Amino acid sequence: MAMTVHCDIVSAEEKVFSGLVEILVCTGEQGELGIKPGHAPLLTRLSPGPVHMVKQHGHDEVVYVEGGYLEVQPNLITVLADTAVRASDIDEAAANRAKDAAEKQIADKMASKEFAEVASQLAKAIGKLRTIKEARKALGK
Repeated sequence: MAMTVHCDIVSAEEKVFSGLVEILVCTGEQGELGIKPGHAPLLTRLSPGPVHMVKQHGHDEVVYVEGGYLEVQPNLITVLADTAVRASDIDEAAANRAKDAAEKQIADKMASKEFAEVASQLAKAIGKLRTIKEARKALGK
């Protein structure tokens, strides 16, 4: 039986996941992270995108997080997200529309303040689409 560690993924609205995981993979400020039982303590900000978990007994689950923090302690992984949504609950068409709109606005050469806001919207839309892709890959579709 594989080793596991308890993981909680919570947003301001709800607890999205609570259970044992064999590994958790997400994207922090400095790049992609893979967290397994026994990982060194860690605190980092998260980038918008997928959090891929291999749950106890090898079942995959993918959740989209929109910013927030990852905290790793010896017996607990906590994801405190601004927004957290299960991959199966993401509207792919809406995410594609948001991505296209943000890319169009960027192409229209906006002022720097507006550019930063649109770039953030683009990152969120791309993160949602990466989450859907990761979930499909995990499910073998």
